[in-house]
Amino acid sequence: MLPLKSESVSPRPQGAKTNLQMYVVEGGRPLRGTVRISGSKNACLPLMCAAMLANGTTVLENVPDLRDIRSMISLLEHLGARVIFKNNRLMIDSTGFDTDWVPYEMMRKMRASMYAFGPMISRLGKAAVSKPGGCNIGARPIDLHLRGFRALGVEMVERKGYVHARHNGLTGADFSLAGETGPSVGATCNVVMAAALAKGKTVIRDAAREPEVQELCHFLNAMGASIDGIGSSTLLVDGVERLRGITWRVIPDRIEAATFAIAGLITGGDIVLQNVEPAHMTATLWALRRWGAEVEHIGTDSFRIYRPDDSTRMPMRLVTEPYPGFPTDAQPMLVALLGVTPGNSQVVETIYPDRFMHVEEFNRLGARMARGGNGVHIDGVPRYEGAAVMASDLRAGAALVCAALAANGESQIRRIYHVERGYEAFERKLAALGANIRRVEETPVDPAVVAGPPASPFESEEAVLMPSVQSMFTPLSRAIDLTETETRF
Repeated sequence: MLPLKSESVSPRPQGAKTNLQMYVVEGGRPLRGTVRISGSKNACLPLMCAAMLANGTTVLENVPDLRDIRSMISLLEHLGARVIFKNNRLMIDSTGFDTDWVPYEMMRKMRASMYAFGPMISRLGKAAVSKPGGCNIGARPIDLHLRGFRALGVEMVERKGYVHARHNGLTGADFSLAGETGPSVGATCNVVMAAALAKGKTVIRDAAREPEVQELCHFLNAMGASIDGIGSSTLLVDGVERLRGITWRVIPDRIEAATFAIAGLITGGDIVLQNVEPAHMTATLWALRRWGAEVEHIGTDSFRIYRPDDSTRMPMRLVTEPYPGFPTDAQPMLVALLGVTPGNSQVVETIYPDRFMHVEEFNRLGARMARGGNGVHIDGVPRYEGAAVMASDLRAGAALVCAALAANGESQIRRIYHVERGYEAFERKLAALGANIRRVEETPVDPAVVAGPPASPFESEEAVLMPSVQSMFTPLSRAIDLTETETRF
């Protein structure tokens, strides 16, 4: 039989000259209408690697067409799989799985390439992966992954930037995956994939409970695995000899849903989100209701979200936490919303304490925000002012788009390749809701450099002198202390 070829073609031919693109957003338009949420990228990536555990064909439906999905397809093809991706349907034939290493270039493009480690160890008995590098949202080490694999009997050596691993048979064990900032979603997914084919029983304590982890466990069970305790912090895995290929529909993306919900609220809009799983968004919707949003559920997989009037907007002090708490991936979008909420707000980040590179970009839009330890202080302003800003990572880029939608005038969001990693047809979905957003080639310099210096605002009757950021709040020299006044789910 002829090898199957991936039909997930990049927007530009390989080897073609690529130019960076940016979003140009004219703010001030309320978003109205209905938007359909795509499948979850964070759920799909481990499912794609888990498909390699079965010696046969697996079909995934509701797969978003994203850069990260295409990168994972390239990785699976590198490992020997045959892949077809068309119309959000992904077919993976793992019969030819015979490659036991992941190169640096693939790991550099996408940290989720680490998910291939578990299937390589389980199916091939050995593996070599490049250690992932740094990340713009803070340190994301793989020590918990390695701890779990060692507990299952894997021997590992680090050499020249690679982790080399081998074993003489995976054996069930009882161990904890607790980390300094809580459970690890990546480590839990990776280790449970290996444990599914290990000999005997495995008890994974302090496991992550996120919906994406639950999705993987249900997926593996449908393939023939035996996993109990799904949704709890203790997973019980009874190893089996083999897994079979199946057809599976990927859950909706709860972070994309949170992004569109906040985009609607920040613009004073009224939107309906379809293809969502409200049970996965309990903490997010709870926080938005406390802010002043109205949420009306429509059936089992849709809801309407809007704000009745400006007087309902309330500042808050919120803490990000592992699921079922408020998700760290929605933190930048919430910060954007609180930036134009009257009063003083604080957001404390407990998962990635350094995940605040977007704060300075918000300040370029006229926000009044100041970092302090592992948190950010926010003094809400009446509105944002359009400016040129730069996305530092996936969620920061989406949050900047939300802010630009609510800004007075035109904004440019650069480095949108970050955003395209996690949002399918982002600008088209926003435009369908009424946003004035378009994608253009990045200009080499700020338009102001070409047009001349900006007009001085000091002669304007509306001019308000801005105090230094340091004078806005009492500086914090260490992490924000957690108190009973914080908003926790």
